[in-house]
Amino acid sequence: MSKRLLKTGLAIAITATSSHGFASGFALNEQSISGMGTSFAGRSSSADDASTVFGNPAGMARLKREEVYAGAAAIHAKSDIDRVSARSPVGSISGGNDGDMVPTTGVPMGYYVKPLDDKVAFGIGVYVPFGLMTDYESSFQGRYYADKSYVRVITVQPTLSYRFNDKLSVGFGPTFNHIEGELTSSLFTPLGDGKVKVKGDDVAVGFNAGVLYEFTPQTRAGLTYHSRVKYELEGDTRVEASPLAGIAGKYDANLDLTTPESVDMSITHDLSDALTLYVGSTWTRWSRFKEIRVENDSATLPANLSTIVEEQNWHDTWAHAVGLSYKVSPQWTLRTGIAIDQSPTNNVDRSPRVPSGDRTIFSVGAGWSPSQDMTIDVAYSYLQEESVDVNHVSATRGTYRARYKNSAHGLGASLSYRF
Repeated sequence: MSKRLLKTGLAIAITATSSHGFASGFALNEQSISGMGTSFAGRSSSADDASTVFGNPAGMARLKREEVYAGAAAIHAKSDIDRVSARSPVGSISGGNDGDMVPTTGVPMGYYVKPLDDKVAFGIGVYVPFGLMTDYESSFQGRYYADKSYVRVITVQPTLSYRFNDKLSVGFGPTFNHIEGELTSSLFTPLGDGKVKVKGDDVAVGFNAGVLYEFTPQTRAGLTYHSRVKYELEGDTRVEASPLAGIAGKYDANLDLTTPESVDMSITHDLSDALTLYVGSTWTRWSRFKEIRVENDSATLPANLSTIVEEQNWHDTWAHAVGLSYKVSPQWTLRTGIAIDQSPTNNVDRSPRVPSGDRTIFSVGAGWSPSQDMTIDVAYSYLQEESVDVNHVSATRGTYRARYKNSAHGLGASLSYRF
């Protein structure tokens, strides 16, 4: 009994979760506030400011002056949960489903670009490409499947771009990524609820590469590749339970996790001197995320528990966006955009930790340049997901069935200064 309970509890605790942010899975889109205003349409082709270090490193070649960019976005999400049915292995589960499990979360970003000559530019970026924070109420009826989750990836990207001629530019930058996480869940035992907490971190290297082609002064297209990053998280698992259950303690744990590669393609076209159209699509290889596999230190675990597996079976996704910007005056630019974004989860394996459906995102934004040296950008986005069902049954965790409908608000601001 102790072996089965510990194995189940650990598997629950390390299951990946949804950030309820503005990209599929646990990816985040918020690496540019100017891009946020157009729902990130044209992200790989606009190259309007230093945030192109992330959007397309080849775009640094379009920046004529040294530039510093700093910004942040705040995300506030809400889930409506209904049609709930919950039972433990021994009977009904009391508790709530208020859906207020995502605290308001900040996403910072910063970039620096310096043209070295007419062809070469250097840049560096610090941003958060993946992250989540969910925290259900302590009485949540699905607590044996999900409780509290925190995962964050911080990336530092030094970058070079090269301009071959007036039309073609390329860019490349290695990414140095630090991941950390803390995931908890309730643990059912015949002697009362316990808790499982897993903590770990790692550093890994990937890269970001892009190409930008300018067909005419009014039309350009971009292609950006963000590589996969393979992590080997090392940490520990703490089990809190009645001493009589015989499973309380601290255990060494290792978890392999790969964040997926993505390809972003977009076109930016100036319809007139004032009006610009952005169109883009992003493909993300979430099919890499087939399972969670935890390798445990068998010397410290009871009864030779060494490997724990939790199936995920996510699928690849596409996101599509279209946006417009209108230059009202030399000082003011207005933006808007709409995007649709597929969820990588499937109807069989979807859990309360990843209760996400396909998304529609609407955005507005504005840029104010009080001088040629400075620009302040602001943006607001609203996300609405389709309703999805969660349906899980386990001999050791009980049953949890519910319908989720998620929404989120995003608000961002940034400052660009050119020297």
